[in-house]
Amino acid sequence: MYLENNPYVNSSGSYVKSPGISRITRDEREPLIKLTNVWKIYQMGEVEFAALKGIDLEIYEGEFLVVLGPSGSGKSTLMNLLGCLDIPSEGTVYLNSEDISELDESELARIRGQMIGFIFQSFNLIPTLSTEENVLLPLEFQEENREAARKKASYLLDIVGLSNKKKNLPSQLSGGQRQRVAIARSLAVNPPIILADEPTGNLDTKTGDYILKFLDGLHEREGKTIIIVTHDLDLVKYATRVVYIRDGEIEKIEERRKNGTEE
Repeated sequence: MYLENNPYVNSSGSYVKSPGISRITRDEREPLIKLTNVWKIYQMGEVEFAALKGIDLEIYEGEFLVVLGPSGSGKSTLMNLLGCLDIPSEGTVYLNSEDISELDESELARIRGQMIGFIFQSFNLIPTLSTEENVLLPLEFQEENREAARKKASYLLDIVGLSNKKKNLPSQLSGGQRQRVAIARSLAVNPPIILADEPTGNLDTKTGDYILKFLDGLHEREGKTIIIVTHDLDLVKYATRVVYIRDGEIEKIEERRKNGTEE
């Protein structure tokens, strides 16, 4: 059973806390990501459509942030900006104090490769590659030693409970197993930020809970910054902050405790 091999989830299904992580208050540090008056406008023929309207948001290292909104709210557009997959039409997005609009595509690719691990609802695995080869991909882009990369890929598949599926193709895996491969791949270069788009959207409740507890363990044990974009209100219980977005605007930002209650 994969829960037994998960260093972040114990046998009761709860995450394992690390005793040694210190937390610094947000007031004592600079934001990891900062959006200032951000607009994203798409041209549809002669009509302009504003997917994001004047977004101001600061995200700090070590947060578990949930961006919550219905379909068409602009949350996926926001995710693309947070992940350096797109740049704003107006306003500024800073990552580590760098204005991403000032960077060329190779520099954006470097940031994505080194700083951000992506987890997508549709998994985005390459169907002709084995699970091990899918996890190896980010390491090969970093030009890591092949033998060391294989050992790391094997370790990551082990901690997500798939050490016996290394040679399987994605088509031979269940949806939950494919999502665990996607998580292993997202951790390959040990990025400080994990950005997840509807990570439980295609999963049953039990598997979805496992995935979220695993991400929660990464947050609690390693202090990773977790950003989840979702329409699912149930995910709020894992958040330290929740950003509510609707019609391209932030309605409110809510501080929360990790048991799901508002502070």
